Amino acid sequence: MLFFDRIDAIVREKGSSLCVGLDPYFSLETRRQKGDDTCIRAALDANRRIIEATAAYAACYKPNMAFYEAFGSAGIDLLKKTLEAIPREIPVLIDAKRGDIDSTAQAYADAVFGELGADAVTLSPYMGIDSVKPFLAWPEKGVFVLCKTSNPSSKQFQELDAGGEALYVRVAKECSSWSNSVGLVVAGNDYDALAKVRAASPRSWFLAPGVGAQGGAADLAVRAGARDDGLGLLVVAARSIANAADPGEAARALRDTIVQAQTAFTAAASRSSHTDASDASIRPISVSTAAAQTVQTSAAAQTVQTSAAAQTVQTSQNPEADLKIQLAKALVDTGCFRLGDFVLKSGIHSPFYIDLRRLISRPEALGLAAKAYASLALPLRFDRVAGIPAAGLPLATAACLTMQRPMIWPRMPVKEHGTGNRVEGDFHSGERILLLDDLITTGESKKEAVTILRSEDLIIEDLIVLIERGKQGRPDMDSIGVRLHAFLHVTELFGYCKDCGIIDAEQASRLRRFVEAE
Repeated sequence: MLFFDRIDAIVREKGSSLCVGLDPYFSLETRRQKGDDTCIRAALDANRRIIEATAAYAACYKPNMAFYEAFGSAGIDLLKKTLEAIPREIPVLIDAKRGDIDSTAQAYADAVFGELGADAVTLSPYMGIDSVKPFLAWPEKGVFVLCKTSNPSSKQFQELDAGGEALYVRVAKECSSWSNSVGLVVAGNDYDALAKVRAASPRSWFLAPGVGAQGGAADLAVRAGARDDGLGLLVVAARSIANAADPGEAARALRDTIVQAQTAFTAAASRSSHTDASDASIRPISVSTAAAQTVQTSAAAQTVQTSAAAQTVQTSQNPEADLKIQLAKALVDTGCFRLGDFVLKSGIHSPFYIDLRRLISRPEALGLAAKAYASLALPLRFDRVAGIPAAGLPLATAACLTMQRPMIWPRMPVKEHGTGNRVEGDFHSGERILLLDDLITTGESKKEAVTILRSEDLIIEDLIVLIERGKQGRPDMDSIGVRLHAFLHVTELFGYCKDCGIIDAEQASRLRRFVEAE
């Protein structure tokens, strides 16, 4: 059986697309203090514990050669003992990133597939197909070639123009044509790249590092990079599992997040697809009964609570809906959304108040906001994000770090000293800019930002906000040719508070009437 046919079967049978990294690292200082023998024993014990705890959730394991080669021959022995601990039915992917002329590549292939007995390997395609063919000559083995990597400086080469498209897109098209045994390494923390590579290579399997410790979100990665059947993406997690207090629980939770995202993805695709249901190439995801029951139980067990109410709200199996509940809880808990009697700038008394500037003091809440912005931005075309001062700037920064996208911001008011810049940050004439702010009531401040940015010959067509309040902001944006995308409408926060028992149905109704009259 071809490697990727095997992966496909395992993922469907097991209900998991999780690839668990086995990367024991010891600094030179630690090795000097404890000695290599002690470090190697600790690494083997840790690897065995991780394998035992995660075997039920792992579609494959991925040891990185560097962490073992660092110990010389003793490290290779450590790797072999680690591989022996992996159940035979779970594939092993050696992360070696090899790439050399054909004779050397043959030796590398013999080492990885012959000596170590691995099922797959990561390779660099920089030298072309000659450096990959010796690996493809091994039947029933697979390779993942580097396409768009998760490190910050990947764009130095991978985003170079290659005849009107990014180099990594050209790599995806070329390498996926070499063999059915070729997959692609595509960063799980770069959702735009995942979507572009999926468009270039619709059927390939992706290996997606960068989730967890490197800032990527598994559900957003699935939404951006999954095939039309919801599969095709192996989500890599190493440090986020190895460093967890309970690696097994961490693996289970991540597996559940992936399955929920796949389920939501295929449901959305089913609603919008006009494909004939008899087409055998388009198959809905099939999760094993045990895995489906586990996810259902887990999802039902996830609840949100507030200090004002002991009642709970169950999450759904829709990642976006779950994120909305988590964010609503965070907004209430942090005091970003409060109920009471507040005098607004206009002099009007409001029964609620929203202050999203408080998010910066709560990293977890800020992280949820960043994921919300990333989900809004995912289907949009843009080159950079522009945060609107002042409340929008830290939110834009967090979102850009999550999406790994560049940021600029308009000076409001325009700077009268120094360089006199109207827009801060690097940009180029004609680029598409995604405008970002905390919330919208009316569009006045947004119009000012748009005017400044357009004066620099930048294209502004979309605005994303965390919360839409009232009904004036949307027509204000329409009037200047900007589409508004809001993650939450304030009435959804009213509904959350009602469901939690913070307010009753009559209070929720009064709040809605106030917003409708604004």
